[in-house]
Amino acid sequence: MELRFGEKEEKLRQDVRAFLKANLPNPEGGEATLGSRTDEDFEAAKKFNSELAKKGWIAPAWPKEYGGLGASIYEQMVFNEEFGYFGAPDTGTRGFGVGMIGPTLIIHGNEEQKKRYLPRITSGEDIWCQGYSEPGAGSDLASLTTRAVRDGDEYVINGQKIWTSGGHRANQMFCLVRTDPDAPKHRGISFLLIDDIKNVPGLTLRPLINMANRHHFNEVFFEDVRVPARNLVGEENRGWYVGMTLLDFERSGIGTTASQKHTLEKLVQNLKDGDPERRKKYRTKLADFVIANGVGRFLGYRIGYMQAAGRVPNYEASVVKIYQSELGQRLYNFGVSMLGLSGQMLPEETRAPIDGSMPESYMMAVPSSIYSGSNEIQRNIIATRGLGLPRG
Repeated sequence: MELRFGEKEEKLRQDVRAFLKANLPNPEGGEATLGSRTDEDFEAAKKFNSELAKKGWIAPAWPKEYGGLGASIYEQMVFNEEFGYFGAPDTGTRGFGVGMIGPTLIIHGNEEQKKRYLPRITSGEDIWCQGYSEPGAGSDLASLTTRAVRDGDEYVINGQKIWTSGGHRANQMFCLVRTDPDAPKHRGISFLLIDDIKNVPGLTLRPLINMANRHHFNEVFFEDVRVPARNLVGEENRGWYVGMTLLDFERSGIGTTASQKHTLEKLVQNLKDGDPERRKKYRTKLADFVIANGVGRFLGYRIGYMQAAGRVPNYEASVVKIYQSELGQRLYNFGVSMLGLSGQMLPEETRAPIDGSMPESYMMAVPSSIYSGSNEIQRNIIATRGLGLPRG
């Protein structure tokens, strides 16, 4: 495996880095957070995405005919690594729009849907959220019960979704609903698009405040919500397979590793500037984290190398997800402890060291081993698909 990028990728890296320094609200970079802290942060993220759109950088991995650059796997890794390192903000446009609904429409959408929705993603206009999880259907998503009944040229939706990230700021939602309650649970599910969710009669969003006291998650209630039948993606009752669509875009998680690397650099500088006795106490542990971060980076590079070679990472991606999420939890916990009592101060406190990023990042890291497929599920994947162990 080649551990260095080529001349073309490094030239792109310099271009991306210069753009980020010129257009980010905080050019020094910072830890990415789950959700904008304020309306001003959200507006800044929208402005940043609009600048990305002008360069065609909203969806660099997409084919050119759909508004992307047709970027190679290694070029995608450069974008994600730099975005992660500098804490490039998002509104849901890149995460849900580019990363999820866009690829789904490219594969399963009809021409009308592609022409209608894809340009509004690459322009940064539409902000998407995801209607998947329910109170009784999280890791076992196929147990979802939100019901959609066909009524002429519309579907009528009733039910509830939960943990809808960014739903309070989105204007669009893609949603899994049950259209055949008598079918086996992985069948009888359909994939619907809901437009202009702030103004849809019967659709109600309620905030869920996370442990960092941020509003990122929401619960969503549907009471006779009507959606045009033309918003069905793929076939009725085949939505499970539509919703599980994953294109061969870069999925190394390298942005997370880069963000953690930036955190380590801040901790190193804080230790250099501080008391010599404190430096003596924490320096070797900090060195351990620097080494661990390097391991995470190379695990991510392995994923990119496999994809560039035409192979499809499977359990290897599960290894990366577990490693990065658990390393982040340990790293931010260490950061809070190393900074002492003042390390518990949140960003709102002007005296907080390192802009109060350590405690908030730690609280944001806690659920990382649960979302995107819990680490227990990832370990099962490694056991069965990687080690060939029997199920059960």
